[in-house]
Amino acid sequence: MATAHPLIAVVDDEQSVRRALVRLLRAANWEAEAFASGEALIDSLAVRPPACVILDIHMPGLTGREVQRRIAMMGLDIPVIMMTAYDEPALREQCLAAGAIAYLCKPLRAETLLGAIENAVVGRARH
Repeated sequence: MATAHPLIAVVDDEQSVRRALVRLLRAANWEAEAFASGEALIDSLAVRPPACVILDIHMPGLTGREVQRRIAMMGLDIPVIMMTAYDEPALREQCLAAGAIAYLCKPLRAETLLGAIENAVVGRARH
């Protein structure tokens, strides 16, 4: 029996981005769940924390940085991959300094995203 890959959460306020990323992840044999807001992700963490979160930085309501902070404040050790359509060097530095494992610019390259997830989930499991 094949072992299913762990759950990857995709958080983006744009439905087309969520749909495309979930399709990509499932095609790569990851389990994926999409969230339209940071609040929806935070609400789900008590039920089933994901192995990794792909998080848009610029969203209405809780921004990606705020969600990243809340995950840390909850004491959860969940790798976070930040994504944005607007590369801002200062924000990139803040996200990485706060523990994000990657900061990717949209449009995302499939190989880059899948490599970051692999490093986050499989690489951490080896340590």
